[in-house]
Amino acid sequence: MVDLLDKYVLAINDVLWTYVIVALLIVAGLYFTIRSRFVQFRFIKEMFRLLGEGMGKKDGISSFQAFCISTASRVGVGNIAGVAMAIAIGGPGAVFWMWLIAIIGSASAFIEATLAQVYKVKDGDTFRGGPAYYMEKGLNKRWMGILFAILITLCFGLVFNSVQANTITVAFESTYGINRAVLGLIIAVVFAVIIFGGVKRVARITEWMVPVMAVIYILLALYVVLTNITQLPAVFKQIFAGAFGLEQAVGGGIGAAMMQGIKRGLFSNEAGMGSAPNAAATATVSHPAKQGMIQALGVFVDTLIICSCTSMIVLFSSAFTHDNLSGIEIAQLALNQQVGVWAEHFLTISIFLFAFSSLIGNYYYGETNIEFIRENKTWLLIYRLAVVAMVIWGSVTQVQVVWDLADLFMGLMAILNLIAILLLGKVAFAVLQNYHQQLKEGKNPSFTSDQIQDLTNADCWEKSGSARRTG
Repeated sequence: MVDLLDKYVLAINDVLWTYVIVALLIVAGLYFTIRSRFVQFRFIKEMFRLLGEGMGKKDGISSFQAFCISTASRVGVGNIAGVAMAIAIGGPGAVFWMWLIAIIGSASAFIEATLAQVYKVKDGDTFRGGPAYYMEKGLNKRWMGILFAILITLCFGLVFNSVQANTITVAFESTYGINRAVLGLIIAVVFAVIIFGGVKRVARITEWMVPVMAVIYILLALYVVLTNITQLPAVFKQIFAGAFGLEQAVGGGIGAAMMQGIKRGLFSNEAGMGSAPNAAATATVSHPAKQGMIQALGVFVDTLIICSCTSMIVLFSSAFTHDNLSGIEIAQLALNQQVGVWAEHFLTISIFLFAFSSLIGNYYYGETNIEFIRENKTWLLIYRLAVVAMVIWGSVTQVQVVWDLADLFMGLMAILNLIAILLLGKVAFAVLQNYHQQLKEGKNPSFTSDQIQDLTNADCWEKSGSARRTG
């Protein structure tokens, strides 16, 4: 039954990714990059300033906390197991395509996060929003918002969380021989305690967990690079030869490298997919563009730094040439070869923390979209129970079918969201221009909806709204 499901999912994925998604991602990323006049590079200094501005804020969800929620979802098994799998299937050239999709995709990330802020709604003393909300309020298409809400709830809350749980249990079984079913039950119980605590608990947990995990992993990767510094030119040659080399072109390797790099890059950084805007909308900021810039920075942190760390670790070893290993097992073996057997234990614990933080971020995306469809405590309870059940299922099922389902739902989400942000891009461009103008005047930018001509349904940014007085 599982094999039959995987067969049909693979057939759909081949058509979807080959003919639709890759083209949409690249076209949208290039369009947003050019129309925004390279926002991801022009405002890089401002992005870091804004990240510091949001730290330590007590009222509502800070921009830094929202950044951490979205990074909790981004920085997970995609950065380790996903990168290793991409290199194993697509070769070293896949890394180049990851980098490219992150560089142009960061502009898409800016647009979708800015739109999420513009069209967010009040949720008690915080906010919520995302693609479903800007599809309804910006495009006046509630049916489109409902369809997206269903897709993201299935994709992140259920399928992606089974991917995270799967990677945790495979890693612990490989290293310690722990029964996957038993560990899955333990993870599910701890996870249930957290998600029943609400979004503020999610924000508090991810705020301290994500930076600590990322810094330790980057330091370890830096150590591996420094101890293999003489091999670095050869590794870069492998990456670029794999992306453009004649041998790869003749053998079809460029197509495999491109497809794997873009798939795994999108799974990891989520630029243009429509997931991170759900976290971006929760932030209490004085101007929508502020959170857009912070989310664009998140794409760089995820792919250009953390995914590159994994790439170097894997490519300095021979682990990716082993055909019988899964993604996480390749990463474990690679680190083992580089720094000794203790590293396998370190990575096993790290993957638990990375993946567990992703469980939390993924869960929140589903919750906020269920509330979009209908605010009903019964449906929310059913969703929470379903998420816990999928964590248990993912813990014991086959690896490949989980990843293939993730690709399918990720692709469907991306298509719908990219169409929406292409249609609404002019709003985000106007907001960016407004922000830039205020910066040139020496102001700390603040925003009200009347500053943009013909902007409607931006309820949280009306002159009398509370959003203007916060941030």
